[in-house]
Amino acid sequence: MTDQTDLSLGYTDGDIDTNNTGAISLNSLVDQRLSRRQTLRSGASAAAVAVFGGTVLTACDEATTSSDAPPTVTAGSSGATTAGRMVTLTGTASDNGTVGAVAWAQTGGPTVTLSSPNANTTTFLAPSVAEPTTLTFRFTAADENAQTTSATTTVTVSPAVLGFTAVPKNRNDIVTVPEGYTVTVMTALGDPLAAGVPAFRNDGSDTDYANRIGDHGDALYWYGLSSSGTRDDNSSTRGLLVQNHENLNVQYLHPAGPTAPGGVRPEAEAIKEIEAHGVSVTEYRRTNGAWAYVQDSAFNRRITPNTPTVLHGPVRGTSWVVTAYSPTGVAGRGTINNCANGHTPWGTNLTCEENWAGYFRRSGDDALRSAKELTSLRRYGVTSSSGNYLWSTVTPADASSTIFRKWDARATAGTPTSDFRNEPFQYGWVVEHDPYDKNAAPRKRTALGRMGHEGAWLSRAEAGKKLAVYMGDDSRGEYFYKYVSNASWDAADATSANRLAMGDKYLDQGTLHVARFNADGTGQWLPLTFGQVPNRPAAGADPEYVFADQADILVNARLAADAVGATGMDRPEWTATNMVNGEVYLTLTNNNATVRPLNGTNAANPRHYNDPKGTSAQRGNPNGHIIRIRENGDDPAAAGFTWDIYLFGAGSDLDPNNINVSGLTAGNDFSSPDGIWFSRPTNPAGLVNPVLWIQTDDGAYTDVTNNQMLAAMPGRVGDGGARTITNTGANGATATQATRVGKPATDATVKRFLIGPVECEITGVDSTPDGRTLFVGIQHPGEDGTPAAPTSNWPANQNGAAPAGTRPRSAVVAITKNDGGVIAL
Repeated sequence: MTDQTDLSLGYTDGDIDTNNTGAISLNSLVDQRLSRRQTLRSGASAAAVAVFGGTVLTACDEATTSSDAPPTVTAGSSGATTAGRMVTLTGTASDNGTVGAVAWAQTGGPTVTLSSPNANTTTFLAPSVAEPTTLTFRFTAADENAQTTSATTTVTVSPAVLGFTAVPKNRNDIVTVPEGYTVTVMTALGDPLAAGVPAFRNDGSDTDYANRIGDHGDALYWYGLSSSGTRDDNSSTRGLLVQNHENLNVQYLHPAGPTAPGGVRPEAEAIKEIEAHGVSVTEYRRTNGAWAYVQDSAFNRRITPNTPTVLHGPVRGTSWVVTAYSPTGVAGRGTINNCANGHTPWGTNLTCEENWAGYFRRSGDDALRSAKELTSLRRYGVTSSSGNYLWSTVTPADASSTIFRKWDARATAGTPTSDFRNEPFQYGWVVEHDPYDKNAAPRKRTALGRMGHEGAWLSRAEAGKKLAVYMGDDSRGEYFYKYVSNASWDAADATSANRLAMGDKYLDQGTLHVARFNADGTGQWLPLTFGQVPNRPAAGADPEYVFADQADILVNARLAADAVGATGMDRPEWTATNMVNGEVYLTLTNNNATVRPLNGTNAANPRHYNDPKGTSAQRGNPNGHIIRIRENGDDPAAAGFTWDIYLFGAGSDLDPNNINVSGLTAGNDFSSPDGIWFSRPTNPAGLVNPVLWIQTDDGAYTDVTNNQMLAAMPGRVGDGGARTITNTGANGATATQATRVGKPATDATVKRFLIGPVECEITGVDSTPDGRTLFVGIQHPGEDGTPAAPTSNWPANQNGAAPAGTRPRSAVVAITKNDGGVIAL
């Protein structure tokens, strides 16, 4: 804004008694003419910046011939702040008569919104800036005779920094956040999502989980709603929170834990367990500053392992996915073990099926399987003789029901349309659904490949460029994948009313790639395309695997990645895209000495060491690390990239040369990074140098602290350099490994923001678009307890003691800054 031109207020004999409104405004007072004498003419000036203090600014260029002096305006000295923080301006005005009105106006710098422009005190949120930037403000007061005085002051805003004191490590049974922040427990396991569903009793007697919040809440994302209930990506007060429900604390779902008389599960128990998996869509609203969820919202939805789904992409209709439920191979039922996530610019949610293989019962049918099927099933771990929770043992009251039988993947003497031998091939996909349309069936996007999906985060959407989807495969020694769409991004598609059709356009036709990391800090994306992928060589008891077509490659992406020589990683998990510079981050949670022995390291997975927990050795890479890549030419479709390791997990007391390579301190040390997310680019925390949030799923460091979430402001790929690490094996043998590392962490650039309750995992994070509310998932508190002796009482104890024996529940918390500023800044 530019300074406004001052007005000369001259004499007039016009009618002066015309104000009949009762409320006197500054403008009305200025317009009045009260005498034949010339009134004050002054330069623009502003008020005190009370939040900064300082000396008083006096009004300038004061002049009057009246015996009635104009108001006296005081203002503090100019001040400074950083982006994302709340600033308070306080003006004072006095007069020998009455101060009739006051007003604030911004006269320079990036435009901000003043909370109370017609009061002495007003506030604003410091805007995002890339360099120190000055904002100027004018405060004007008028007396009862319309004489005015103004004063000016400035506020210099510098780029955002982490503005909180790091939370000390602890093992408390509550969610701990920095001073100046408030935690509100939102939806928790069992909360009803429809009118008429009873309140949750939390004693194991509750039923109807198809209309309740599920268990083990994982990744989450906020989808804004307008006041009229339509999609509004900028809404920060009303929206839909989509959350995954990965697994169960099964002992707490039943009165005294699960039962299986005679090895057979009761139907009622199994129904509860199945329905407690999947995805929830829940309406949240903020009213008068307080957050709550809407139990009877028309948008609320549960997607469970029983919800009808549709297969899309190259695998649709192939023999791989033919079952007794879907003889044509185009339909399926449900989604399970939903872990990390993604979202699309056209407003849909991506939920990822992670460790789904163990739910299936399969043994004793090798003679009825082909060699290719057996290789595939073993490579994906579909080898259980019982299946998680024994659901396939249930005898349903409705003999025609197959909701339990589908978990029995044993081949029979019949055909694939008479049993569920192919049901495991219906799982392991990225699943797209529309949170705004509860009646639309979720679509399984098979072009993105089948694996233990942990995240599906998109690249920046840039007009004319293809979209990429970055995915980890969450098992030790597995791979990092990228899907590239055939279609180039058209910004008009972001507002399409047919959102799932946009998924058809961008997610059904494209090329899946897998990453190879080179020792020199470069890497290649290897296309997994039929005709370019060689046969997978024989391995162990498995013969050579010959790919028949593209569907074969996508169903068996792990085998294809083996065949092209991808780099096995230390349990690749979540991905996150920096929307400012396009760089992509991947968490590598940990590894052990079996998968990553002393002589099995590589540049991208360089450590082998021992970090004892009590008297137990933990060898391999128990603390994990975070790797990042920059696509060549900053193009999501590039065939190559550069990389380095951003952070190494470690205790601050460990060897700084070979284990605590990032130089972590007591205020930011961590282990086993899992969830990762960059703040939204709609507020100062996600602009210029976005805040990166890091969540842990740790067992290696929990003798020191509960799981945690850190805030970081990283640099860029290549801001460090080459490093050689000396690794040590169990017998004292050593080996060196060259790698590429980012610049060291500091207490200013990486800070611990949150500690969770006992035995929990911190997983799932998003904010409202304005960055002033942060939603965080707390999964499986008290997971090692029993119904009779729970080891956590959270969240009932978050704001005070809970009754003895209260069962813990997974839940979402909303975190707000007490002064209304942007979280973390």
